Amino acid sequence: MPHFTIEYSANLDAHVDMAAVVELVRKAAVETGIFPLGGIRVRAIKCEHYAIADGDPRLGFLSMVLRLGEGRDLPTRKKAGKHIFETLATYLDPVFARSKFALSFDMQVNDKETSWKRNNIHDALKAEAAHG
Repeated sequence: MPHFTIEYSANLDAHVDMAAVVELVRKAAVETGIFPLGGIRVRAIKCEHYAIADGDPRLGFLSMVLRLGEGRDLPTRKKAGKHIFETLATYLDPVFARSKFALSFDMQVNDKETSWKRNNIHDALKAEAAHG
């Protein structure tokens, strides 16, 4: 269960292909090698209403949160998080170059005692891989 939620200021739509960002984050998560493929979810939510710093409407933000299940030690999480963040930050370099922009990424570990899931995607991917 790595679930990425990206919230972003609506003014980024003029400068950033959010479908490409979602795919970039998905691929970066796969590259870490620590997440089960069938559990990866990346979603982007455009924020139409927001206020940043001094209220200048040209300011922009992208805030990403990763929720993941227990079981990975801190060094492993830090290495994966750094890879994902640096991949995204590099992609967004042009936004930093032309505007005032804030990028953040937080990783949260879910408590297995208070996290419920139902998912048949893992089994489907295993079956597809076994049968080519």
